Amino acid sequence: MFLRNAWYVAAMERELGTAPLAVRVLDEAIVLYRQADGTPVALEDACPHRKLPLSMGRIQGNDIECGYHGLTFDGSGRCVRVPGADRIPQAARVRSYPLQQRYGLLWIWMGDAGRADADTLFEVAHWGDPAWGVNEGDAMTMACNYLYITDNLLDPSHVSWVHQTSFASAACEDTPLEITEADAGVTVWRWMKGGEPAPFYAPFLKFQGLVDRKQHYEVRYPCLALAKAVFAPAGTGGEGRALPPETFVMDSYNFMTPIDENTTRYYWFQMRNFAPGDAEVSRRFSASVRAAFEEDKAVLERVHRGMANRRTPHINLKIDTGPLRFRRRLAQLIDAEAASAEALPTDSPAAAAG
Repeated sequence: MFLRNAWYVAAMERELGTAPLAVRVLDEAIVLYRQADGTPVALEDACPHRKLPLSMGRIQGNDIECGYHGLTFDGSGRCVRVPGADRIPQAARVRSYPLQQRYGLLWIWMGDAGRADADTLFEVAHWGDPAWGVNEGDAMTMACNYLYITDNLLDPSHVSWVHQTSFASAACEDTPLEITEADAGVTVWRWMKGGEPAPFYAPFLKFQGLVDRKQHYEVRYPCLALAKAVFAPAGTGGEGRALPPETFVMDSYNFMTPIDENTTRYYWFQMRNFAPGDAEVSRRFSASVRAAFEEDKAVLERVHRGMANRRTPHINLKIDTGPLRFRRRLAQLIDAEAASAEALPTDSPAAAAG
């Protein structure tokens, strides 16, 4: 069901304050807390004594104390105190998870800790570039399997029917899709020439008239996405062409974290090539993006429920080619990871982490 040797978003940095924070990732209960210097820590959210969630306890300097009998654990998951005991039992420890702070998000590695490499985190182009604006972003919980969201993010065609008052334009209905596959994931894209700008983007364009529009929907394994919107004056757009300086570009970064097989936490933010530092533009974009994603949420939650009905079959269409290729390759990666884990000695650290 899940690829474990990968980075997932555990929370937004601003969600983790001075109290422990309980989250669930890949159906595992995790507690996040900050040490005295602000360094974030991720531990298994269960005291090994009676399995009370550590998130119900208290932070004590760099450590976290269980709220039942006071067992205290450091940032590595090692128990450092058992009140009233002559010694600390060897089994008194909890799993710790590699954690990274980047892009205002807390990223957690769910597999073999020895394979966690911060250099493999999703790269956000233009992050920190003073010429680009940032829409801070948000998150929502969706009552659907994460793969229905990756399907949606590899499906530019749905825009015409789900987002009619925001992202849609007439060209979105029938322009053929291109598909590019790479080791990291699948991209579905197309240029739509000489159309009207979509309502969501029109107020922010620096030019008048018809547009050449590119939809670029890229999803990387296991469930990290970049949706790029490009609007250039009609006649100037196209693959491989140098676009004019007034071209509008917005990169939407979308990160899906499976809570379990039926629920997903969806995180996002956008980068834009105009109005850097303009709080009002950011506010307007953020409100509009959330409204559009609420439309996706309403559809995908019902899709999840509908697809659970196995009494009647569903069908696939040509527009499903990108999502199906993504699912097929991800399933191969998950199977290979599981086979590798089964081949490890049961007492190895990697086997224990998996």
